[in-house]
Amino acid sequence: MNVLKPHLQTTIWTLLRAGNTQREIERRTGISRHTIRAWAKRFEAQGDPPPQPPDDPNCPGVATDLVVPGVSQTAPPRPPASLLAPTPVATSLCEPHRAFIEAQLRLGRNATAIYQDLVDAHGFAGRYNSVKRFVARIRVREPEQFDRLSFLPGEEMQVDFGEGAPTRVPGADRYRKPRLFVATLRYSRRSFRRVVWNSGQQVWAELHEQAWRYFGGSCRYVVLDNLKEGVLKPDLYEPELNPVYAATLAHYEVVADPARVRDPNRKGSVEHAIGHTQATALKGKRFETIEDQNAYLEHWETKWAASRIHGSERRQVHAMFEEERPHLQSLPALPMAYFRDEQRTVCDDGCVRVAHCSYAARPAAIGTKVLVRIFEHRLEIRDLQTQALLRTHTKAERPGTVVLPMDERVFNPSRETRHILKQADAIGVDAARLCQMLFAIEGRVGQRKLWGIVHLADRYPRQMVNTACAQAIEEGVHSYRHVKAITERLVAQALAQLDVGPATTAAAQACPTQAHDLIRNPQEYGELFAMAAATTTPQGDLFA
Repeated sequence: MNVLKPHLQTTIWTLLRAGNTQREIERRTGISRHTIRAWAKRFEAQGDPPPQPPDDPNCPGVATDLVVPGVSQTAPPRPPASLLAPTPVATSLCEPHRAFIEAQLRLGRNATAIYQDLVDAHGFAGRYNSVKRFVARIRVREPEQFDRLSFLPGEEMQVDFGEGAPTRVPGADRYRKPRLFVATLRYSRRSFRRVVWNSGQQVWAELHEQAWRYFGGSCRYVVLDNLKEGVLKPDLYEPELNPVYAATLAHYEVVADPARVRDPNRKGSVEHAIGHTQATALKGKRFETIEDQNAYLEHWETKWAASRIHGSERRQVHAMFEEERPHLQSLPALPMAYFRDEQRTVCDDGCVRVAHCSYAARPAAIGTKVLVRIFEHRLEIRDLQTQALLRTHTKAERPGTVVLPMDERVFNPSRETRHILKQADAIGVDAARLCQMLFAIEGRVGQRKLWGIVHLADRYPRQMVNTACAQAIEEGVHSYRHVKAITERLVAQALAQLDVGPATTAAAQACPTQAHDLIRNPQEYGELFAMAAATTTPQGDLFA
């Protein structure tokens, strides 16, 4: 505030008490409006008029030094005590409605809503700015209190993305800021830092894996915000994680604990680590390659960040990390097998198309959608809703390959020769031999005859079909119609024998027959009797 002579202070005070505006006083006195405003605030704070100038008009610095039109140069007399008393503050038009306004503020309503209710329900005649000023004066804002979180060694790790230092884009002359990934152990505050050009589901999971291998073990929980690489659908109670990220956490036996939306204080350690990295390690720097920046970040973390004394803990970060290291979970022997998920529709051949190859999808129904999980050397077909595993296939190397077992293929006579021959073999040896001969002679066209011969066993006894095939082979007629005719004839003969009456059968049985396989030739019987007579012993010798 500029220093003014006493008579100028008195002049300003007098003009202000007379109701002149600051702009008008500036015009009449030539004193800057900013100076007038500062002295007006001082007069209001002190409540007293400025000191009076001396009565001698020849004294330097008296009122004659400044001629103000319309204002006497003689110092005015001291105003009465009633004028020196503090000016009472005008009562706000909202004061009669204080109770209602305070109740609405407790409900969390703003000044606009309160003003509208006052006009509609209470006949308020003031303006909105009156309500706005009154609300700002009576609203009590309690300072927000934060809890100081503490965790056990190896319990939690916090992760987040930030911006790295400008780096030359490969193959170009321009610079661009890559994405800065920071993972901080909550107990020791030891951090892992990497910059990448682009992020995605697999890159996000790979950065976690690199962090755990850098620390020498994994923690039990990881706290992250709701970025798409980690959380597909934010939810306060059941957030939906990215499938690749969820599988990576399960592989390392880590549980994700996403922070609430717009709640960065839950992961304040990594937020501070990102700010510390950007303000201290990377401020004002440029790098030619992203590898150079990663090498610098690792050097800076080891030499400077890890050796610092933490502000709140008052301990060295590296010392706390050495204390935390034994409590980290051991790492699995094999790294994570990364994959990508794609939705496919089961085609009319019972397969799904992946990279120009077909893979069997049964028991998934034709026309339904399935989830195909594609790994580096294999793929899995899962139910889209339950994620249940349906099939597993090794990835085909040549495009156009069809991975479909023969027993799952639709029946096709042009390629089912083995199936036909197997059915013919079940009929009999002669039927199988005739079918093989027909296929050898006529090839694929001959399969029609083979099917005709095989289907004869569905209507007639297999023995008769096999006998008919044997007779057709002996006759040299390799024809389905010929085999069918022989079979029908044999069946007719069998039926005719069954139609013979019982009397005819009894008479045929009573009539002796002289020719049968069991009856020997009469000459053999004569020779037998002659040989027996020649070797017979005399009767007297029997009693000797």
